[in-house]
Amino acid sequence: MNVLLLGSGGREHAFAWKIAQSKKLKNLYIAPGNPGTALFGQNVNIGVNDFEKIKNFCIEKAINMLVVGTEEPLVNGIYDFFANSEQLKHIYVTGASARGAMLEGSKDFAKEFMLKYNIPTARYKTFTLANIDKGFEFLETLNAPFVLKADGLAAGKGVVICETVDTAKTTLSEMLNGKFGAASRKVVIEEFLNGIEVSMFVLTDGVSYKLLPEAKDYKRAADGDKGANTGGMGAVSPVYFVDDTFRQKVCSKIIEPTIAGLQAEKIDYRGFIFLGLMNNCGEPYVIEYNVRMGDPETEVVFPRLDADLLDLFEGVATKTLNSKKCETYANAAVTVICVSGGYPDAYKKGMEISGIENVDESIVFHAGTTICDNKLQTSGGRVLAITSLDDTIENALKKSYKSIEKIEFRDMYFRKDIGQDILNGKK
Repeated sequence: MNVLLLGSGGREHAFAWKIAQSKKLKNLYIAPGNPGTALFGQNVNIGVNDFEKIKNFCIEKAINMLVVGTEEPLVNGIYDFFANSEQLKHIYVTGASARGAMLEGSKDFAKEFMLKYNIPTARYKTFTLANIDKGFEFLETLNAPFVLKADGLAAGKGVVICETVDTAKTTLSEMLNGKFGAASRKVVIEEFLNGIEVSMFVLTDGVSYKLLPEAKDYKRAADGDKGANTGGMGAVSPVYFVDDTFRQKVCSKIIEPTIAGLQAEKIDYRGFIFLGLMNNCGEPYVIEYNVRMGDPETEVVFPRLDADLLDLFEGVATKTLNSKKCETYANAAVTVICVSGGYPDAYKKGMEISGIENVDESIVFHAGTTICDNKLQTSGGRVLAITSLDDTIENALKKSYKSIEKIEFRDMYFRKDIGQDILNGKK
């Protein structure tokens, strides 16, 4: 089949890498893609939110399937755009409808949904600038640390954890006054949950579902989980405490009530559900929903996924997912992100990248790269995801760090402690 993939980051490079292995693939196009995705298909200079150009391209190239990698077009209604078009409705779309995408597009909507369908999550309240005083009062009822979340999309950086109530009040004021633009016109304040975070991933056709390999990502910029929140500095899979008992709790207490809730709300949902979970004394709590795969988690989940991705997506579109093969390899996968110096704050672009051709033990996924004057250069904060596979996380990490030694660009930075907490937890 002819496939169009939307996105341009490390996640989409991993999608392209996995889709290219499918027996069902005829042609793969990526809009807009990056130098890494170009290794597996043809990049197309179309923005992910330019629905009219996407429509015309799909007609011109006889596209059979649209795979939406990134969240913004889903929140903006690309699924509905295709479903409501006579010229496009025959095309399979892997992604949530606009109403379904509100699970990520609005933290307030997601928390209300969880409460309505008895899905375990932290206590919370939502505030606007008009009732900021009530927000200050609510903070006084909580124990430190304090979790503040921008209601809307903020590129993975809209969550702030404050150690003191005074800092939390200042941060609330900054957020409601535009720190994250329109995304923080409303702010969710929630109770801090102790435990270990884990990301779990579901693919659903709206009725049945498949549980993909789990992962743990590392959001803080500096070693020791310090520094500012980022889009993600690395990830590992598997996660030692995610055993059959924990998975069963996630399925019965979270996934199945979520899908039942979507059905009760008459929300058409055919795609990924990303569950950001906290393991609190063996009990899973939902920190957040996302309506697409995570980044950098995809870079460790897909290498461990024993399945034909297009076959799964066909099952999603035709509501036959339950009959499709979806298993997990027994190996371990890790990814370490190489970022531009200064990220997630101000950083320079246009630094020449060298040495990737010397990497032979890892997969190098491109996250923020471009070709300029026939040279590979940095174009974003997160530049490369160095993914390795082995029998253990420890051995896979050694491969990734060894591979990073072969890569160079000015002011390159990476965390040196990815996966150490998981290794320590297993001891």
